[in-house]
Amino acid sequence: MKYVIVTGAASGIGKTIAEQFIKQNYYVFLLDKKDSIEGHFSYSSSLYSFHQVDVSSEDSIRHFFRELADEKIKIDLLINNAGISEFVPFDDLTLDSWDKVINTNLRSAVIMSKKAVPVMKKDSSIINIASTRAAMSEPGSEAYAASKGGLVSLTHALAASLADRNIRVNCISPGWIHTGSREELIDYHHSLHWSGRVGSPEDVASVCTFLADEKNKFINGENITIDGGMTRKMRYD
Repeated sequence: MKYVIVTGAASGIGKTIAEQFIKQNYYVFLLDKKDSIEGHFSYSSSLYSFHQVDVSSEDSIRHFFRELADEKIKIDLLINNAGISEFVPFDDLTLDSWDKVINTNLRSAVIMSKKAVPVMKKDSSIINIASTRAAMSEPGSEAYAASKGGLVSLTHALAASLADRNIRVNCISPGWIHTGSREELIDYHHSLHWSGRVGSPEDVASVCTFLADEKNKFINGENITIDGGMTRKMRYD
């Protein structure tokens, strides 16, 4: 049995990532700060368990890994997906707001990785979910951009540190990934992408499974952008 931990797994991209690994017969530990996944995650399978974990809290993370240690399970894959965005004008940015975003998006990946490494198998893998906002910004995105840029840098630093333990570390930077109804989108939104459409959570999940595959273990310390060409497309409007 292969085991994967997915943070922020109750909905959105994290939910789709979890579902994709269940389809590939991984056992998935779904971590989310929600107190229940009822109404959020209803995939019909026995290959998962839900754990309420607030990744901004070291105590909450520590409690989960104590439970994992009790079960003597070795992990094949950790996906640091949990994240929040709070865009506010720079003049209104408080340290509390800054810390909330950084602790959830970036600090959590450090703590999760640190706790996971001792229980990870040889040839296991860590995947961090960053964002194209690590390389492009709009006003009021300081905390979010910094957190995602930090994840990209953390990725290659961790890859260097964990190489002698045969643990690969890679990063995915999604662009516009629409998690709602496709009917909410208009032709103009799709036209912003060379691929001709706005991205979906399945686009991110498929790259996660690609990076997790041992056949692709020569990819290490890398950041893969998934954005349909949007950040490379020159726009004049």
